Amino acid sequence: MSSSPVTVLRSRGLPKLPRLSYAETGLLLGAAALLALALFGPLLPASEHQHGFADQRTLWGIPCALDVLSNLAFVLAGAWGLSVLRRVAPSALDATSRALAALFFGGLLCTAAGSVLYHWQPQDAGLLWDRLGMVLPFAGLLGLAAASRVSARAGVAAAGTVLLAGPMAVWVWVHTGNLLPWAVVQLGGLLVVLVLACVPPRADGLALHLGVVVVLYALAKLLEAADHPVFEATGGWVSGHSLKHVLAAGAAWPVLTALGALVALRHSDAAVMPLVMPSGQNGAHAVGVARRSGA
Repeated sequence: MSSSPVTVLRSRGLPKLPRLSYAETGLLLGAAALLALALFGPLLPASEHQHGFADQRTLWGIPCALDVLSNLAFVLAGAWGLSVLRRVAPSALDATSRALAALFFGGLLCTAAGSVLYHWQPQDAGLLWDRLGMVLPFAGLLGLAAASRVSARAGVAAAGTVLLAGPMAVWVWVHTGNLLPWAVVQLGGLLVVLVLACVPPRADGLALHLGVVVVLYALAKLLEAADHPVFEATGGWVSGHSLKHVLAAGAAWPVLTALGALVALRHSDAAVMPLVMPSGQNGAHAVGVARRSGA
């Protein structure tokens, strides 16, 4: 009598997938709540003056010059981050965190490109690319936050969720004018990072100061909302939106600091290696070096 496929699979004793931890379950429920808000929440129309930025000055032939040039902060943070990431030893950072960090820093470069395109000539067509560019660093940062506090698979799931939800939210805005799903992606993601900042970091996770990320990004959003008042308060010197770009790019600093610590650890390990590596007959040279160094 032949066995059914299910019986055969059971008899082979295939390993079961690990159960969700309490933290992973909490993240899943939070994502479901945000999805419900995006789908069933009230219509949020875009402002009629969303393209009416305070600083309209043309400098060196560049329209809306400071809103355009302030995106150099994203370029600097992204390029610097990718450079530091390349110097982190493979054994010092797990593959998931490395990929998420690359997504975050590479996304900052895409954010700069999309924002420059938009601010050069503010209109809906450019705003589309501006928002799509922002999806990438959002995904990388939220993934890093989840991986550092919950688990590697939670980091992958969080990043994947943003990579899927972000473009869908932009699509909804383009076709219906409803900005709520995009607001949920932005502010809901910030809320998740805030909650994760209250969770103790994993022993083998990247040491991220998520509270600093939350504060810098929240200040950036406040400056964005106060674009015109800041421009008036500074006597027309700089607008809130230009400063928003700088502070939002500054949110990369905790990630840079965490990766820089791994690079410094690698260099300190390399400096110690000659003291413990045998050299010459019976390691006599190494012993001599260690003694001269006071070891």
